[in-house]
Amino acid sequence: MSVSPSARSRWKVEPRDRAAEQRLEAELGLPTLVAAVLVRRGITDPAEAERFIHPRLENLHPPEKLPDYEPAVREVLGARERNELIFIHGDYDVDGVTSAALLYRFLKTIGAQVHVHVPHRMKEGYGIHHSAVQAAQEMGAKLFLTCDCGVAAHEQVKMAHEAGMRVVVTDHHELDGAIPAAEAVINPHRTDHDYPFRELSGVGVAFKFCAGLTQEIGHELKNYYRAFLDLAVLGTVADVMPLVDENRIITRFGLQQLRETKKVGLQALMKVADVPYGPSADLKAWHIGFRLGPRLNAAGRIDDAALSLNLLLEKDALAAKRLAEQLNQMNADRKSEQDRILDEALDQIFADELYNKPLIVVNGEGWHPGIVGIVAGKIAERFHRPAFVLTTDPDTQTAKGSARSIPGFNLADAIQILKSKGIATGGGHAAAAGVSMSLDRLQEVRSKLVLHAHQTLSDEDLIPVTPVDCELDFHEVTQDATQAMELLEPFGAGNPDPRFKVAGVELAKIDPTRNAEHYRVTFRHPDGTTRAGMGFGLGERLAEVRVGSVADILIRPAMETYQGVTTFKWQLKDFVVVEEA
Repeated sequence: MSVSPSARSRWKVEPRDRAAEQRLEAELGLPTLVAAVLVRRGITDPAEAERFIHPRLENLHPPEKLPDYEPAVREVLGARERNELIFIHGDYDVDGVTSAALLYRFLKTIGAQVHVHVPHRMKEGYGIHHSAVQAAQEMGAKLFLTCDCGVAAHEQVKMAHEAGMRVVVTDHHELDGAIPAAEAVINPHRTDHDYPFRELSGVGVAFKFCAGLTQEIGHELKNYYRAFLDLAVLGTVADVMPLVDENRIITRFGLQQLRETKKVGLQALMKVADVPYGPSADLKAWHIGFRLGPRLNAAGRIDDAALSLNLLLEKDALAAKRLAEQLNQMNADRKSEQDRILDEALDQIFADELYNKPLIVVNGEGWHPGIVGIVAGKIAERFHRPAFVLTTDPDTQTAKGSARSIPGFNLADAIQILKSKGIATGGGHAAAAGVSMSLDRLQEVRSKLVLHAHQTLSDEDLIPVTPVDCELDFHEVTQDATQAMELLEPFGAGNPDPRFKVAGVELAKIDPTRNAEHYRVTFRHPDGTTRAGMGFGLGERLAEVRVGSVADILIRPAMETYQGVTTFKWQLKDFVVVEEA
């Protein structure tokens, strides 16, 4: 396989605001490095900076500010008082499964009669299938309660009403037109309400709503938080929500709670995923994003999300262990299938030089529809182009799949053009979408998409931009300052790992490790001071650099622990040689 022709990233380095940095340093006693990151991210007021570095559960916004909070409370508590069955409907991803588990556990704890359901991706598809409404009716449910879905389920809400059920929707997806005619629609994106924070996850909305119910029935909030923050943090991080405002609070305290979770399902999952557990465990948000989340998602992608839901609800340790091992194997199978599809897709891209086009469309027979979205994301990231990955079925003569995009190209708009021409169906958001078409329309769809990309994207848009927090002097990047950066955690979407530019650094040593993708690097300042570093994934480029060359480097300073020993290192993220040795 060929090596990807890569577009060198553009570093976006803004001038430092020294006055603002010094104000934070003086008033809060922060190291320069921490102050510089805060200022670069728009946090210049000392009071705001204090709230950011020392978040408190008390700073969560009042639940009663949620839109339709009061009618939703009346419906849920009324159903509880009348001992009516509440049918909870979630979604098949981590956010939807944790939302469903949280609502089920909480409502059962306060004495409600509940049944919970998450859809099967292949059998029911995205959202609320009519069969779920019918199942709720046959069970005798009187309240249909959604989580992480429902804001576009106009027909299903009407169907539930006709079946004699009331409906409460809790969701966080963007609104596309009018809200459904439910008894209550709790969604922070509603423009007719002024909830202070719009970017809650689906489980974040459920978490806040149940916090309100906790207060309504006179129970202690601290006990509620202790019981449910572990579920709230899983969905928030796995759904790649920006870790600011309420999401930051949920994640900071949720990670603490997850370290000591009493849920045997989560304990078992953390064990098979090799995630640290215990009161002193060094648990980070990335453990959710790259270890726990993929395993919980695997069931919904290739089988039945009910397996993940059952794990989160399980009370027997032995049964939980079996479920966790099953999810672990599913994740391995998912990854194997993902690698196969990605290899086949890359073969197409290199064979047809699709990387020279502003948009990439690849297709293959039998590619798993639950996995093509991940592959599309990897292709979009690697080539910095919108990517459509489609699975074709010669029996049905159809092609369908997923798309992922880059800044500057709105997938929803592109698919709308296809729909207006009658050559495809689908929808989604600016960055992620789904599409389907008849197989004989595939080439026409490809041509229309590439043409639209030519008209929409400039050459500059196709070069990735790496935001840099600021440029630092070599000696500003100290071990003490690096340790102080823990105040900025948790890192993730909306609050990424800091990146710093250090100019004119000599690459004094460049040594390969056992893995040729990773190199050890020693950085040297003109005064002779050195720093140890690692270039993960940069082996191919570093192998071509002569020792003694001078480069501008992009680094993430970190404290790395290996076999119980913690060392201070600079993680090399990118570099530009400015003077060859």
